[in-house]
Amino acid sequence: MDGVAWILTTERLSEEMTTETPAAGRYALETHPMVNPEQGNQTSITELILLGFGTLLELQILLFLLFLVIYIATRAGNILIMALVVTDQHLHTPMYFFLGNLSCLETCYTSTILPRLLASLLTGDGTILVSGCITQYYFFSSLAATECLLLSVMSYDRYLAIVKPLHYAAHMSDRSCLQLAAGSWVDGFLVSSITAVLTSQLNFCGPNSIDHFFCDFIPLIKLSCNDPKLMEMLSLTLSFPFLLVPFLLTVMSYISIITTILRFPSTTGRQKDFSIYSSHLIV
Repeated sequence: MDGVAWILTTERLSEEMTTETPAAGRYALETHPMVNPEQGNQTSITELILLGFGTLLELQILLFLLFLVIYIATRAGNILIMALVVTDQHLHTPMYFFLGNLSCLETCYTSTILPRLLASLLTGDGTILVSGCITQYYFFSSLAATECLLLSVMSYDRYLAIVKPLHYAAHMSDRSCLQLAAGSWVDGFLVSSITAVLTSQLNFCGPNSIDHFFCDFIPLIKLSCNDPKLMEMLSLTLSFPFLLVPFLLTVMSYISIITTILRFPSTTGRQKDFSIYSSHLIV
């Protein structure tokens, strides 16, 4: 009897292992990378979860309406500015040309982040493909770098107009304005393509949740199996010429502008110049 019981027990365990092992194997494939001697590490993660405002479940609809109003107002305002700059002949000047570029950039900027956020707030689904997450990061970082460069160009334009007005026409011709604006856009997208391409080569082995409402660089690379220090150092190195240097140039330009305006003997002239360039100072 003991021998028969042992045989029956062995057969039952064999059947359970046969039925349960495939499921366990699938789970392992979904949560852990495979190691292949010929191909190296392969990630099993194809989707990420943006947690966003997941802890505020009772406020999801209210947040959706709030961000929807902000998105519509932002797009409407910037599109109106672009339309005015294009149609009004009196606004065909370097200052308004750059403001039109800034409005176009802000329209693209908000469209990179807010539609995906609105969809997750409305449906409660924060999943996004890894490739989609990297794509969102690429456009977000490209537009951020472009904005820093464009704001620096705008400050340079005002610097020439106030501090060196005699050189303004020579330095801010139509061709120069196009070159400066195009250079800001091209350089911003080129520098971000470096980090985006390198990020796409990383292996992601979990966890697959990002405690953010969009795909930012640091939260994304922390999910990879690779050491993030090299990518963080590369990002910091690229940020210096495209973020810190434009910021310092912008600050120095406006300090020179304010100092020059304060030296004007006429109070009326000072007030007029401050009112004209207040939009730039606010930005």
